[in-house]
Amino acid sequence: MRIGIIGAGQLGQMLGFAARSLDIEVRYVDPSADPPAAECGRVIQCAFDDPVALVALADTCDVITYEFENVPVTALQHIEGIAPVYPPAAALRHSQDRLDEKRLFDELAIPLPGYHAVDTRQDMDLAADKLGLPMVIKTRRFGYDGKGQFVVKQADDLDAAWGELGGQALIAEEWVPFDYEVSCIGARSISGEVAIYPLGRNVHTDGILHTSRSPVDAPELAAKTSDYVHRLLGHLDYVGVLALELFVIGDELLANEFAPRVHNSGHWSIEGSETSQFENHLRAILDLPLGSTDSRGYAGMVNLIGEISDATRSLNVGVLHDYGKAPRTGRKLGHVTVIADTAEQRDALVGIIDNSVT
Repeated sequence: MRIGIIGAGQLGQMLGFAARSLDIEVRYVDPSADPPAAECGRVIQCAFDDPVALVALADTCDVITYEFENVPVTALQHIEGIAPVYPPAAALRHSQDRLDEKRLFDELAIPLPGYHAVDTRQDMDLAADKLGLPMVIKTRRFGYDGKGQFVVKQADDLDAAWGELGGQALIAEEWVPFDYEVSCIGARSISGEVAIYPLGRNVHTDGILHTSRSPVDAPELAAKTSDYVHRLLGHLDYVGVLALELFVIGDELLANEFAPRVHNSGHWSIEGSETSQFENHLRAILDLPLGSTDSRGYAGMVNLIGEISDATRSLNVGVLHDYGKAPRTGRKLGHVTVIADTAEQRDALVGIIDNSVT
């Protein structure tokens, strides 16, 4: 059995490690000369949408998956007749366009902040009238980790926002004064078996995920998010792992976005769950029974951005995952996971790691 993975970054690497534990071979397509996942399997060094490379991958693999959502849908459609591709292209298409994504949430009655399509400078004025200020202007495609966004705090900022982002498809989103952010990760197999992970609480810095903690002691919120994820998985006839990110306001939830792949906010599951999100993704796309998502304790994860300090490397705390990437400002180079018997102990360990980073 061989799985083809489009993308050989850290997510591909962690999928590769999970495949190794299942005695499954992996193969990749990635344009990088020495990507993190190269230690897990052969890498075809080509562009993600190179038709010859993708056909070569599909011809030699039993199933195809991908590690990030900017793979062109047409590229997947080109090979899905050669080998099955999961998650399905329909899910990828919705996630690649923020307006389509919002409309999908509306269709499935998943609560979300107000939004307005922006194609012209006048549309920004209409959005401000509809949503109020502040509001967030985002590119409809390709933005991630805080990129492609502009916070409009007052009317005088509208021209600057248009000057920076205008000329491409945009969306305006209502500013939400949320209490905190959570993510719910679910897996669905080809046969329709579904497994949901405990809710995780996330903190972002400069638009990049900084820490995740799970489980969250909020059973009503967990039940709601599980319901929303079930709606997405069923509607999309989804196969694989999906992550839904939401804002928490009191006892209410508003959906922010979903990712049709294994997700940074679920990295804690490698040590913190009976079955990691990476293993369950592979189980789902191979139609194997899904593993238990029960927690092994109180888990915390700290992302290591830009560099991995000597202080972090020398800590005798948690498990360090070094992706083997060259240091660069804003780049995810690794993460540290901790497991504890109580939430208080977990938070203290996260604080120790956090201090070592800075």
